[in-house]
Amino acid sequence: MLELKIKGGEFWDEGKREFFNYKDCTLKLEHSLVSISKWESKWLKSFFDQEKTAEETLDYIKCMTLNKDVDSSVYSRLSMKDIKAINDYINSPMTATTIAKSDDKTQGSHGFTTSELIYYYMIQYGIPVEFEKWHINRLITLIRVCSEENKPKKKKSNPKDLARRYREINNARLAKYNTKG
Repeated sequence: MLELKIKGGEFWDEGKREFFNYKDCTLKLEHSLVSISKWESKWLKSFFDQEKTAEETLDYIKCMTLNKDVDSSVYSRLSMKDIKAINDYINSPMTATTIAKSDDKTQGSHGFTTSELIYYYMIQYGIPVEFEKWHINRLITLIRVCSEENKPKKKKSNPKDLARRYREINNARLAKYNTKG
């Protein structure tokens, strides 16, 4: 979870031509499957597949907000430093786990197309629904780990088995051509 302290103060509203006083506010934000699902249900498009407009981005920050009854003016008071902190939080892997590239369809930064597909993978791999509140990058990494661990294991060649097999092939050729080598 990311906590941002948004400073209050006195602000001038040019449209209404009056001053407003705003209190300090702490936004608690969560970049999770729940947040993405909320955003996708409103915008009716995949969170992962497309660039977002400024309006869509601001709305996603609202979907990430865990606080109840946040004054909407708080979002217009976000500084560039706050936006950078939010973007850094969204882009953080939130795990030390790394997975080598593969042909798996769950690989890649845009391997998932919608929140429902992520829920499907959670169900497929028996991941508890409570994990929908994890940071999305950590959840996706867990799904990829499950995918990797569930792949059929490649049979490793044992050098002794390989040497035995070459001897068998060589002996078969010697017998076939009636030679001694």
